[in-house]
Amino acid sequence: MLPPVDTSNVLALRQQILARNTALQGGSLGGLQNIGQPAQPPAFQTAMQDALKSVSAVQEQAGTASAAFERGETHDLASVMIARQKASIAFEATLQVRNRLLGAYKDVMNMPL
Repeated sequence: MLPPVDTSNVLALRQQILARNTALQGGSLGGLQNIGQPAQPPAFQTAMQDALKSVSAVQEQAGTASAAFERGETHDLASVMIARQKASIAFEATLQVRNRLLGAYKDVMNMPL
């Protein structure tokens, strides 16, 4: 099962975007003063990394359950099939998120200046 989404990270990222937008519209450097310095990864990046690690863990569990069933270590076919379905759904969700992000990136790149 995927972990619940922490909305506080999303809201904090939104606040950062709004603050930078306000700073850019005001003509000041605001949040851009630290351009040359390494920054902490944005909340979006860490959220995506955590989600991908979670999907990877679900797939690994499904593979382990399948291998155990094939070796005869377990006879619970239902739990193996449930683990495989969870892995499949998690992968499909990840694929859909990737497609949406790619579509949004293409839309932004095709915007006229």
